[in-house]
Amino acid sequence: MKILSVASAFPAFHYSQRQLIDAFLMYWGPSVQDVRKLELLHHNVGVEGRFLARPIEQYVNLSFGEANDIWIETAERLGAEAVTKALEQAGLTADQPGGIIFVSVTGIASPSIDARLVSRLGLSPNITRTPVFGLGCVAGAAGLARAADYVRAYPDRYVILLSVELCSLTLQRDDLSPANLISTGLFGDGAAAVIVAGRDCLEPGVEILDTRASFYPDTHDVMGWAISEKGFRIVLSPTVPDVIAANVGADLEALLSRNGQTRADVGSWILHTGGPKILRGTQHALGLAEADLSASWECLRRMGNLSSASVLMVLEETILRRRPVPGTWSILGAMGPGFCSELLLLRW
Repeated sequence: MKILSVASAFPAFHYSQRQLIDAFLMYWGPSVQDVRKLELLHHNVGVEGRFLARPIEQYVNLSFGEANDIWIETAERLGAEAVTKALEQAGLTADQPGGIIFVSVTGIASPSIDARLVSRLGLSPNITRTPVFGLGCVAGAAGLARAADYVRAYPDRYVILLSVELCSLTLQRDDLSPANLISTGLFGDGAAAVIVAGRDCLEPGVEILDTRASFYPDTHDVMGWAISEKGFRIVLSPTVPDVIAANVGADLEALLSRNGQTRADVGSWILHTGGPKILRGTQHALGLAEADLSASWECLRRMGNLSSASVLMVLEETILRRRPVPGTWSILGAMGPGFCSELLLLRW
């Protein structure tokens, strides 16, 4: 099982964090009673700028239906761009992959985005499609693990993993809760596609050696969406770092031990850019230094948290600018609603 390529795609509209803060202050107006608190929250997330699906002035008074229509159009366009680039990098034609897995938690469509891409990109009419909704931030890692499962079953095939997250379209005007104020400073928009190949395929790539999924019972209220006629409202408990600290270290040890490895054998870490508290909590839980997660911190700074696409952006950053020497062991991981985690053991 091998990762052949990773490619990202972003909307054309990019704004600095200062521009976004000013826009939110105008958007909420007198509802923001403590301007300094909002500015500090947005500054403390460590994000310098983010991409948005639409020009910032178009977000005023969007209904759920209007926002979802924009999600469908933009997700299809960015998804097509990311998949095309990933196929080109892997040296594949559009009709070669036998499966496509699509993950997102920021919009809904039927037929799903993967179905819309079959004709648009000329994918095989016999391609198997697996659209996944609801996994949130963990879905990039989970989708990659399910892609590995696919090519384990079909070792002569290729599979596409596509993540598109347009977090800006979930903005809730009447929600001034701390969770929503933080999320409006943290989340951005983007897409990423990965091509995974089975062991019988000849192309070289990053090996996927093993995966581990872990679900933590009775934590369903820690993170997710509260969905109403107004759309998606963020659920984000301050206890998330505590859940991570209590569980992820043991999950990692279990994955490594069954492969005859220890933490000292891991030379590269590719972890979801959940935000400063999440990254520091993960560092503490795994006994890592901030430098060990430099790729994650860099992606957080450049583009914010892209939910399921985030860990795939960190994977792309690692491949393009921080590629380990051949033979290096690596851990790719993310966490999300459930609460749950997915870890993958890689070898370069």
